[in-house]
Amino acid sequence: MRIGITGHRGLAAELEAQVRRLLHDALSHEAPSDLTVVSCIADGPDSWLAEIALKRGARLEAIVPADRYRDGLPEWHHATYDRLFDRAAAVHRTGHVESDEPAHLAGGELLVNHIDKLLAVWDGLPARGLGGTADVVAYAHRRGMPVEVLWPEGARR
Repeated sequence: MRIGITGHRGLAAELEAQVRRLLHDALSHEAPSDLTVVSCIADGPDSWLAEIALKRGARLEAIVPADRYRDGLPEWHHATYDRLFDRAAAVHRTGHVESDEPAHLAGGELLVNHIDKLLAVWDGLPARGLGGTADVVAYAHRRGMPVEVLWPEGARR
């Protein structure tokens, strides 16, 4: 099973704890030997799911939306990004250079093209910018991809 992740970044600490539990539960029924998680490994759900998968013994593949993608992530996340990126068994690149909205959309589409199921940490609202969580979910739906939305009941960003 190849599972991808998309989700909102910058979640409050209480919401983060709830989402981490939901992500852990979403992988709990998957055999680690048969599981590959595909992620852009951004701060938030992308990296949380990658960490959970690797701790369980699953395989990680990284999506790189743009050559300068890492530079656009928060500096405090760089060490985590680098550690997870170095553990990726495969890396898929969009070919974009600048880490802008078109690159993020291309990264989300590339991710969906490499998976069997999408996990979406999504509040159900429209994307705040091109390539956001809602856009990735919409692309997955257009492709007929199963999508599991993980969002704590009553939570707000």
